Amino acid sequence: MVYISSWDEFAERSIQLFRADPQSSRYAMKYRHCDGKLVLKVTDNRESLKFKTDQAQDAKKMEKLNNIFFTLMVRGPDADITEVTGKEQAETQVTKKGRGRKQ
Repeated sequence: MVYISSWDEFAERSIQLFRADPQSSRYAMKYRHCDGKLVLKVTDNRESLKFKTDQAQDAKKMEKLNNIFFTLMVRGPDADITEVTGKEQAETQVTKKGRGRKQ
């Protein structure tokens, strides 16, 4: 198993791997607090893709990939994933309710 150094390549190949065989594909995440490393692994028992990071900013990317996998699992491997977003965009759509005076 070789680690993929580019996040974009890892995400694209992981989605392709899942779409090719959704019944036997697995997605695992492992975090070691003492090292501060996060390892993501996608496999279908024939091919394994791994990505390792120690950057906190990659957590948002990982969250978006989780949302993509959840969408593919629920809607099927042919689902359109272009509208799938991370938590940061979903929070901006929430309207604020203030305590101000009604006009």
